[in-house]
Amino acid sequence: MKARHAFDASQVAMLRLGRHHLLERQPARLTTVSEDICGIQAQVMSAAEIALWARIPGLTQAEIDAALWKRRTLVKTACMRGTLHLLSAREFPLYVAAFRRSRVRESLRVMARYGVTEGEAYAVREATMDALAAGPLTRRALTQRVLSRATVSGKARLWFEASWWGVVRQAIVEGLVCYGPAQGQEVCVVRVDQWLAGGRPVDESDDGQSVLRKYLRAYGPGTPQDFSKSRGFPMPEVRALWESVGEELEALSVQGRPGFVLRRDLRELANSRSGNDVVRLLPSFDPYMLGHGDTSQVVAPAHYKRVYKGAGWLAPVVLLNGRVVAVWSYARRGSRLCVAVEPLESLSKAVRSGIEAESARLAFFLDLSCEVKFAR
Repeated sequence: MKARHAFDASQVAMLRLGRHHLLERQPARLTTVSEDICGIQAQVMSAAEIALWARIPGLTQAEIDAALWKRRTLVKTACMRGTLHLLSAREFPLYVAAFRRSRVRESLRVMARYGVTEGEAYAVREATMDALAAGPLTRRALTQRVLSRATVSGKARLWFEASWWGVVRQAIVEGLVCYGPAQGQEVCVVRVDQWLAGGRPVDESDDGQSVLRKYLRAYGPGTPQDFSKSRGFPMPEVRALWESVGEELEALSVQGRPGFVLRRDLRELANSRSGNDVVRLLPSFDPYMLGHGDTSQVVAPAHYKRVYKGAGWLAPVVLLNGRVVAVWSYARRGSRLCVAVEPLESLSKAVRSGIEAESARLAFFLDLSCEVKFAR
């Protein structure tokens, strides 16, 4: 599809900031924000909380806890790229159905590499569901109970005992199990059919088209390669999905870089303009930073390794109008939040003031006072 439209990078940045609830902060439900940005990565729970704080004015940690463990409107589970995410309970079945086929195939392939047969994988899944019938269990207790019931080889037993998800792996990738409230420092899991009130069973239908539309609305312009890398879909499936919604897409270029948007979003993109500078602090693993294979859209290539570190780790970043201008870190010292900022370029006095204001907001969220230091 040949591009008929050309746009400036600043227009794209303003559109994405708006879609990510980072442009003009307005009160919003936790579920709405999670749905609009296709889930919140939650490998590090404190980072997930800050990602929500960055988007919702007046948010408290208690509200996040209540949404997860009392109202259960948010669900913590493994999803995109096999990483932990917070999803809305309403959209949980959508994501499970969309990713189920490729995730099950990959899960079985990984287990086979370590000597676990397909029969053993499904036997352990059934034993896991039986063990959880009476309610949530810690990962340690679940492992002991399942391996006392399921018949597996010595090699398979070793893998189930040592791997991170262990006996719950097959059940979690199929959307049958999710995280429950921790018991002390121990992770707990629970059956989805018991945890989510009124939750419908996950069927075999492919909801990949819906996930693709949601991705393009939040992260567009994007390419099939962007979607594959950021969502964890295999490219053969992506190509088929892309073709299936082709009539809804518009090809364009952003300063020479090709991409696609939903046709219905074209007018909003054309009207996107920057006004006052927008300064935002984002945590590690923020979804805004994980939407594209071509990271030059958000950070200068010269600073790539300052942001995208080894082993999949990302530094917390400062955004100015949608692009990274600094990295930052924080530490709790008594009742103070000490924020350390390392600029990647010269920062104006106004931008530094914006960073200080954002840091003060974060300190209030964490119920601390604030101290900000800029590295030279």
